[in-house]
Amino acid sequence: MGLVWMVVAALLASWVFNALVYLVWRPRAITRQLRAQGVGGPGYRFFAGNLAEIKRLRADTAGAALDVGNHDFVPMVQPHFHKWIPIHGRTFLYWCGARPSLCVADVNTVKQVLSDRSGLYPKNIGNPHIARLLGKGLVLTDGDDWKRHRKVVHPAFNMDKLKMMTVTMSDCAGSMMSEWKAKMDKGGSVEIDLSHQFEELTADVISHTAFGSSYEQGKKVFLAQRELQFLAFSTVFNVQIPAFKYLPTEKNLKIWKLDKEVRTMLMNIIKSCLATKDTMGYGSDLLGLMLEACAAEGGHNPILSMDEIIDECKTFFLAGHDTSSHLLTWTMFLLSTHPEWQQKLREEVLRECGSEVPTGDMLNKLQLVNMFLLETLRLYAPVSLIQRKAGSDLEVGGIKVLEGTVLTIPIAMIHHDKEVWGEDANEFKPIRFENGVMRAGKHPNALLSFSNGPRSCIGQNFAMIEAKAVIIVILQRFSFSLSPKYVHAPMDVITLRPKFGLPMILKSLEM
Repeated sequence: MGLVWMVVAALLASWVFNALVYLVWRPRAITRQLRAQGVGGPGYRFFAGNLAEIKRLRADTAGAALDVGNHDFVPMVQPHFHKWIPIHGRTFLYWCGARPSLCVADVNTVKQVLSDRSGLYPKNIGNPHIARLLGKGLVLTDGDDWKRHRKVVHPAFNMDKLKMMTVTMSDCAGSMMSEWKAKMDKGGSVEIDLSHQFEELTADVISHTAFGSSYEQGKKVFLAQRELQFLAFSTVFNVQIPAFKYLPTEKNLKIWKLDKEVRTMLMNIIKSCLATKDTMGYGSDLLGLMLEACAAEGGHNPILSMDEIIDECKTFFLAGHDTSSHLLTWTMFLLSTHPEWQQKLREEVLRECGSEVPTGDMLNKLQLVNMFLLETLRLYAPVSLIQRKAGSDLEVGGIKVLEGTVLTIPIAMIHHDKEVWGEDANEFKPIRFENGVMRAGKHPNALLSFSNGPRSCIGQNFAMIEAKAVIIVILQRFSFSLSPKYVHAPMDVITLRPKFGLPMILKSLEM
């Protein structure tokens, strides 16, 4: 019996020692190492790191609202970066629990990280709930797995195939516009929350373009994933203890249940597609194209497993729906608050498209629309930050960091940085993109809405085509202005959205 207690005591002592090393000695050693290189930061706090301060700063701004002409929402969405960057510089150390994170807000260093092709900076999967939401698809895989996934997914995003989807996108938008018109009063106007409407519209678009005849089933996936998204984000600023993800807490049970529902629905959609492939082919939707590429490459040993295909579906579900809906929402917000630009874009649309359903070739001619969307993506990028990690001990921007250090790129801060975009960085000026993205700022790689480099968003062309198609249909049929009920309070729930929706007054242009 005495031997058993000795073993238990030894194990307990080992656990305490390792905990002290991880929670006390290691953070102090890393802090000293970086300070010796001139890298500061807010300082480590036992166990929680800087998470408590981040939560407090976010709570302090939770009830804030801006004037509709004020686009500097960074103090509300990223108050910790807004506070720390002026004090510690564009590159500094902060702590998410006991895990070191390097804020990388210097554009040249960002380019070094994002342009790497050797795998030095893999994706950071620190939060298991975010990983469950997105799926281990193209967005979160690295190395050979990423190359294998990309080989299968890439054909589905071929530009010619995407242009063929323009009509489907326009038809989905047209159906929703008809519903808007049916709600109008005798004066030909109606007030509608466009934020909610665009969530439905982009769900409809991705369901049609991704799942074809199974789009009704696809829309059910969105409802479950949206709930998963809010649950996952509620854990972002908590200390991540690996074992806790296995505990049957109320939140974990809810997440497991929703994830199981999503996987079951996606499995049924995939099986339906496979069941009809011999008689009807795989179809021209994104899922069909992906399955066809998988079959062509893999034969009896498919290049992606069923679980991996499900993860890819989860990825383009969220990315293809959520980010697109918010791009449309912020575009309409800016069009409504800049009526002169609304008129300019309408004139360009009527000149190039008339009242016809837009085609892919028409979209290429809309220079003002493209500039407007790019400025919207700069001011209100759907994703406020991205993360990588150091895959080994290496140098980042001349700073030596240890393997596993998280590299946080605060997109919103960079997009509003006056040293990058000029003194008018917080002003709405689409004309800055007149000569293209590379010349819009003081650095050619400053626009990070779709990331940059070899791991940039594979769906960016899909998102831009969809946004143009929808905006064209709206401009052809309606004029619009911001409702007095609107409260300008951007909030971040993985993606940037208006906290209280986007109530808009629409007037029909059709007699």
